[in-house]
Amino acid sequence: MIDNEARLAEWLQSLQSAPWIAIDTEADSLHAYPEKLCLLQVGIAAGNFLVDPLAGLNLSPVLEVFNRHEIILHGGDYDLRMLRKDLDFVPASVFDTMLGARLLGVREFGLNNLVSRFLSITLEKGPQKANWARRPLTPRMEDYARNDTAHLKPLAELIRGQLQEKGRLEWHREMCERLIADNSHVPPPDPEQTWRIKGSRHLPPRSLAVLKEIWQWREREAIAANRPPYFILSSETLIAIAASSGESRRAIEALLPRHLTTRRRRELLAATQAGREAKALPQVLRFRSPPPTEASKRRFEELERKRNQKASELELDPTLIASRATLVSLSNDPEKAAQDLLPWQRSLLK
Repeated sequence: MIDNEARLAEWLQSLQSAPWIAIDTEADSLHAYPEKLCLLQVGIAAGNFLVDPLAGLNLSPVLEVFNRHEIILHGGDYDLRMLRKDLDFVPASVFDTMLGARLLGVREFGLNNLVSRFLSITLEKGPQKANWARRPLTPRMEDYARNDTAHLKPLAELIRGQLQEKGRLEWHREMCERLIADNSHVPPPDPEQTWRIKGSRHLPPRSLAVLKEIWQWREREAIAANRPPYFILSSETLIAIAASSGESRRAIEALLPRHLTTRRRRELLAATQAGREAKALPQVLRFRSPPPTEASKRRFEELERKRNQKASELELDPTLIASRATLVSLSNDPEKAAQDLLPWQRSLLK
């Protein structure tokens, strides 16, 4: 584990001369709130190394080296978001093995599946739900973490070769560029949207006011306790309380789980009452698309037929070319929606 400046300085010599770099990350989203980057796994020709981002190291020299390479990763959307959020790092170029496998028509594209399929190696599933903020890591956790990068380079080269043979390497490059763009921007949360959890769109304004108050209470509790919000109170319970806001206090108390402490129970009921008495009520949001015209229906059917035919010919998942939602957008507003497609996707749907 690289967890002090002396080890970091020694390792940097190997990193700076590395011809290629593979990375993976581990966070503590199941154990803390807000989540944080807890481990950075780095694979290079000299071996697979674990870097501790919790040790207060100056990782700027590491990130500078990263930026001079095409970074190999697998299913990199989460990794890229964590690197951007916690280290303010956005790679210049990536090669994502999951995206590559999907472009080859592989339907089971988890890392274990791909390593087994392409390299005939069976990986241990490992402690996937472990608390990666714990120190020291157990030997089993370290082995599992190193395995996440140990096979990425040979896997990437095999996938790269097959993409080249099929003429899809440029498709992959476009998808990787989109992957970086989509995950390098971390927008600030919208305070009028964050509390609108699943099920809230069916609630009337008064119930929405209650939901907003109790969601904010849960958020404060989760941060104070450094625990994920669902450990404090499930979203289903929040919705049930909000939906029952017009009923008696006793009816609402009956919805509260037994594990709540007396203090939390008292504060939650107070937040519920604050929502019931709120003067400014949230709006009920309705996102209803205009009904399709006969022309748009015909365009959709033609686009779907063409997409499915191309997907069959190429042995690809049709949604990789365009999702149903994308086809609907294209049928309603072809010019505007086409801008969201990658060049290779647009060429297949012409």
